[in-house]
Parts: sequence; structure tokens; C-alpha cells
Amino acid sequence: MRVPVEWLREYVEIAPGTTGADIAAALVRVGLEEEGLHGADITGPLVVGRVISADPEPQKNGKTINWCQVDVGDANGTGEPQGIVCGAHNFAAGDWVVCVLPGGVLPGDFHIAARKTYGHVSAGMICAADELGLPDDGSGGIIRLAELLPGAELVPGQDAVALLGLDRETVEINVTPDRGYCFSLRGVAREYSHATGAVFTDPVPALAQRAPHDADTGFAVRLDDRSPLRGQAGCRRYVTRTVRGIDQGAPTPAWMATRLTEAGMRPISLTVDISNYVMLALGQPTHTFDLATISGPIVVRRAAAGETLKTLDDQERSLFGEDLLITDGGDRVLGIAGVMGGADTEISGTTTDVLIEAANFDPVSIARSARRHKLPSEAARRFERGVDIDLAPAAAQLIVDLLVEYAGGVADDGATDVGDGLPPVTIDFDLTLPTRLVGVAYDEEQVVDVLRQIGCAVEVSGTRASVVPPTWRPDLTTGPDLVEEVARIHGYDAIPSVVPRPPGGRGLTRSQQTRRTIADLLAGRGLQETWSAPFVNPQVLQRLGIDDADPRSRAVKIANPLSQEADLFRTTLLPGLLDTLRRNVSRGARDLALFEVGLVALPDGQRRKAPTEPPGVRPDDATLAQIRAAVPPQPRQLAFALTGERDRTAWWGPGRGADWTDALEIVRDLGQALGLTLTTAADERAPFHPGRCAVVTVPGGGIAGWVGEVHPKVCEALELPARTVAGELDLDVLLAASEGDTVSAPVSTYPMASSDVALVVDETVPAARVEAALRAGAGDDLEAAALFDLYSGEQVGAGKKSLAYRLQFRAPDRTLTTTEVNAARDRAVARAEQETGASQRGA
Repeated sequence: MRVPVEWLREYVEIAPGTTGADIAAALVRVGLEEEGLHGADITGPLVVGRVISADPEPQKNGKTINWCQVDVGDANGTGEPQGIVCGAHNFAAGDWVVCVLPGGVLPGDFHIAARKTYGHVSAGMICAADELGLPDDGSGGIIRLAELLPGAELVPGQDAVALLGLDRETVEINVTPDRGYCFSLRGVAREYSHATGAVFTDPVPALAQRAPHDADTGFAVRLDDRSPLRGQAGCRRYVTRTVRGIDQGAPTPAWMATRLTEAGMRPISLTVDISNYVMLALGQPTHTFDLATISGPIVVRRAAAGETLKTLDDQERSLFGEDLLITDGGDRVLGIAGVMGGADTEISGTTTDVLIEAANFDPVSIARSARRHKLPSEAARRFERGVDIDLAPAAAQLIVDLLVEYAGGVADDGATDVGDGLPPVTIDFDLTLPTRLVGVAYDEEQVVDVLRQIGCAVEVSGTRASVVPPTWRPDLTTGPDLVEEVARIHGYDAIPSVVPRPPGGRGLTRSQQTRRTIADLLAGRGLQETWSAPFVNPQVLQRLGIDDADPRSRAVKIANPLSQEADLFRTTLLPGLLDTLRRNVSRGARDLALFEVGLVALPDGQRRKAPTEPPGVRPDDATLAQIRAAVPPQPRQLAFALTGERDRTAWWGPGRGADWTDALEIVRDLGQALGLTLTTAADERAPFHPGRCAVVTVPGGGIAGWVGEVHPKVCEALELPARTVAGELDLDVLLAASEGDTVSAPVSTYPMASSDVALVVDETVPAARVEAALRAGAGDDLEAAALFDLYSGEQVGAGKKSLAYRLQFRAPDRTLTTTEVNAARDRAVARAEQETGASQRGA
């Protein structure tokens, strides 16, 4: 909202010398944030000039310029006439004009200097209105001061900045949704009064007093607008007035055009400008109809199926059943209430009789219509925040006054004022509540004084009060709303800054702690965390090799997706993560290690329909239970992807590319961090290479996920580097497996003894299965078992492989003897032979 300072002075006393910055600072104190300061954009010499001569000179390009001699007095330092080239032709010798001399700067950082053009040295510029940021005076060209300022005493060289009011400032503020009344000069003036104690003069009571009080003597209006969804009246009040015999050729007065321009609106025509002026001044949107185009009574109703309207922006719009309409006799649509009028009844150059509408509409209804039709009009912006229901008669009267004075119209004596209005809101308020909520000691008299200052009617009974908010504050409905007003008016700066102390015994949940531990561990291993949108394209699942039999293919379809190309909720994190990997590789990155933590949706195959409830109504417990039951399981998963080098190539030698062993290392590290022994075994699962894929299980046999190299066909389909490594683990499974207290084993101070064994097994036997058998057979003194060699070849026979393990033994209470170590090793080998068919190599 732009607030011209000179216009603001009309409603509130502003001390002489007060700047726009001072006003902005005062408004900030009561919660109206400053967006910017405008005005005073012209610097340097801008002076009044008298045209001595204007000689037309045709040019070779077909254009005719005027070589002018202009008397600018002593402003140029010599007193000699100023030679200026001008391409406009709406002035002549003897006219008073505005000149900017060399060294001046016009709006838009346009610097003026003497320059040679069309064979002359032009020392300045004769200005048009738009070049100075002023509304057009109607001439469409050079400003002629004698017509713009009739009766003014003009002197060559006189300062034109002050003469034209170009030194005036405009304060721009940000209006929050709950302060809709500040979308007007009246509302901002009231807030400035609250901030400074300046005297505020409300223009509304005097206007309302002059308005006719016979409510049914004007143009007939019928309200038939009950909303089938909300059960509320869309139109609370509808006021009409009629002015006849207006002169559409009458110009908008210069002072009004200037105010509109400073407020950010373009002057259009007198009738439209008056309507906009009243909206900016009072905050009441209005509309004017060409009375000759309306035949029947005004009927306010909801739209019917198939209805359309051509709005003022020449767009043909299909109407919705919840759109509130202004109609002619109920049949012809005249406009979308509170949003935009129709083209059929707009004011034209032949209009002589005007019907004025000033109404009050339901904010929710107007907001929805404006969004449905993508029409964020100035009227809708105010209605959707709530407009003072008592404003309508005063706003209509002001429009009548201005049309009579400046358009020569004659107002009808009658008026129409229909509607049920709004019942007053009465708040039972505890006067001690502000002190308890804000933490500042407000005495009861202070609280009552603030409430009355903002316009509330207050009746006090002990420590409680009955408070009726003013009609321009529909946002005040509860006690905490009133507390906010007390704190705001008393001063936010009076509230001490106290850092709250967290209560003991609280903090992150175990699930949050575990997720942070995992993220920190992966970041420490060089992986970078990413985020991807949870919506995927159905074709991505096919490119991953996920067939229809895979549960991950049963994805939930989004009813209103952000993109029609990605309308499924993900069942795996890999599509988004691998796409992030691909995008970074395409932009030149080579060595990447990424991970993502997020939710997936895994439907169990049973489709359950969730019931729907009307907006604004809390469903009952049974309905909530049905809604929750219809939501598919959403486990939290971890995915990672690696490509390029894990050990970098440099002066020390060649590096090492990421491979499946890195995936297994990540699994091992996660297990250690969670206090789990995670087991890996060969498996097959899309999108991994069938020979380089491992299933990860937790103690007890539960599957935690899969890791491995991405299948070559998938890499080709997704444009990934060859031999990309990836994995996906279920964090919920890992968290459940790690529940319970972890007891650290005591550290033994006795020496460790090691023994190596080489076992020959079938190539199909997983090394993890052999290791598990060795651990089970060795007993409690086995401290570690590690695979350090793998061999297949002629020495072990076709279809066989040799696995060499180093077994490390240590007892907690003594030094193990050689006999004890050998016995434990033999038990381990025997158990491996029994469970895996292994034979000791060389035995």
C-alpha cells in the first residue's frame, strides 16, 4: 500500500518537518512494516520557463522539430534565453512550460546534459508530464502551466519542483492479512495516530450523516446469495445511489490524478478515477454501472451451471457454482461480485447516468472467486481481508459528492440499503490476560484505554470486561487477539527479550538421534546429502527394471500433481537420487557420493478410500480413523549412490573407482554406529546387477535393504556412468533392530592370538555364510574374523573357490594357550564344514 504523505495529512495531524522516513518509523512501531520510500526523485535545476520562440524545422527523416528560445531567468547563470530542441508540438511562443537544465536528473536516473542534436546544441529539455512522473494533464504532450495551474503567479526561473509538488514523498507499507483496514488512507492515518498520539479525523461519520437514510427509495436490489457450501450470506450489505447527467468529457482534477499516481494507480477517466480515489481513501471498493444498460432490479446470487461473463479485461470467463454474481433481474450477469465487473455495463464515453454500488461481501467467497479466475484485483484484495460493513453508505456519498462537483451530475434523492449485516462480536475478556501472556505488567486501566483507543466498546466489571470490537476490525474475535492489540499499541519495544530455558529431560527422540547419527556418519565418509521431490514418472520405475509383480510398482497416484509427468508418489528413493546424480554428472562432476533420507509410500495391495469432509469442519474420531487407515504405510528409508573415484588419482599414483565393496563398507559402518551386526549375502533385486547385489539383514533375519552395482541396462536407460554403485536401506527396520540398551564388552588386557584358515567351498556359497559358521563354531573367545584372500583356479578345481580367514582370539581373564587356540580354530572349521560343505585347503 502506497501512502502519499500530503494525502495522509488530510486525515491526521502531521507536524511540520516530518519526513516520510519519520512516518514510516512511526508506522513500524504499530506493526506496519516499511516497504520503501518514494518521491523526491528529481534533482538539479527544474524551473519555470516562458517560451520566447518556437521555430519549426523539418528534418530529412520526415520529422519536424522545434528550435526554441526559452526565458528561464537567472536559473542558467547568465539570464540569456536557453536554446532547447523539442519534438512536441502542443505549445507555442508565450506558453509557460517546465524546463530541466543541464545537470538535472529526472525519474529513472535520466541525466540531462547539453548535447548537439538536429544541428543545434540543446541545453536542456522542455518537459512532458510523464517525464516528471506526473499524470497526463490531458494534452498528451508538453506541460502548459497556465492551464495546469490557472491563476498561479509564474516567474521565469522559478523552482518548478515545489510548484508542481514533486518534492512530495510517498511511504510504501506492507499490510498483513489481518489488517485489511490499512489498505486505505483512513486506516493508515488511524494507525499513525496510535503510534504518535496525533489527532485523527475520521471522514466517515460526516459522510454517513449526509447520506439518505431511506433504505428502499433507490434502485431495486434483491439478495439471493446463500452459499450451499458455507451456509452464509455472500452479500452482507448492498448500497446503491444514482447520479444523472454527468459529463464524461470532464477531466479528472489535477490534485486527484496526482494522488492516484502517487498511490500507484493510473488515472483513466473521471468516473473510474473517483471510484478508485474513494477506495484508496476509505478502503471501500465500489463499482459504477452505466444505468442505461440495466433494465431490471439488481439481483445478487450464485452462478448457475454453464454461465459465462466477459469481464472488463475483455476475457470470456466460465463461472463456477460458488461465484457470487451481480445480475440484471437475475438473468444477465453484470459482474463477479467484489472481483471484477462485466464489459456490457462499463462506463463509456456516452454514459450520462451512473448507478453506484457500495457493498460488503463475504471475504472467503471473494477470495475463492479471485483465485479461481486468477483475478487479484484491488477490490478483491480488500474484500478478502474484510471491509468495514459501516463504510458502504459513506463511500457511496463521497462518490456522489465528487461526481456532482466535478462531472456536473445531479444526485437522486433516493438510496437503496439492503442486507442482514453482521451480528456484533462480544468478547468476554480477562483484563489480566495481557500481563500473563506477554510478560509485561499492564494495569487494568492501561488495557481498557488501549482497547477504547482502537475503537472497541468496553464495559468493565471487576477484572473482566465485555468488549465489542469496531466494525473495521473483523479480525478481533478472541481474547488473545485483544492481547496482541494491547502489546502492539503499548509498544513491542517495551517487551523484554528473554531467552526461554528448555525444560530438563527433553530433547531429540531416539529416532531423531539415530537419523542424525547416520547422517553425520555418511557425511564423515564423504557423502553429500540431497533432497528430491517425492513424485515420480511411471516410466522411471520401468527404466529401473521394476516389473508389475514387484510391490514397488503399486505406487499411489496423486489426484492433483504438481506435474502431470510425475503423478506417482515414490515407492523407492532411488529414482530421485539417481536423477540428481545424473544431473550433476551432466554438468561436469565426475566423482560423486550422495545420500538421501526420506519417506516412501508402499501400498499393501488393498485400496481403501478415504472419506471427504467439508472444509473448516473437524471430522469425528471414526472418520479420522478411516482417513488414517486409508493412508498406505510410509517407511523412512536411506538411499546412497556412488560414482567416479573413491580414492583420488594424484601424484602418489592411480586412484580407485567406487565399486560394490564401498557399498558393503557403508553397511558395515552403519551397523557399527547402531550397535548391530548386519549380514550381507548375494541376492537379486532391481535395479542392481544380479551378480553384484547383496541383501542386508539384521539380527533375527529381518531384511533391511539391498546394495550393489546398478545394472548396466539401468545405467544406460537413466544416462548414468557405468558401474554406478547404489543402495537402499529401511531405517525403520534398522531402528527397531537397534532398540534396547547396548552393553559394551569389557576390554581385555591379555594378549591376542591369531590363526589363519583357508576353506574351499562351492562358488555359489556366500562368504558371509562361511564367516557366520566360523563365528558360531569358534566360541566366545573369538574376537574377530576377517576375510583376507579369495582365490579360484586350477589349484582348487572347477566350480570351487578358496576363502582365507584370519581368526583372532582373546580371553577376558587369562592368556590363551596354543592348545586352546587350536581347539577353537578346529571347532570353527568343523562347524563351517558341517554347515557349508567347506573343506580345509591343503588338509
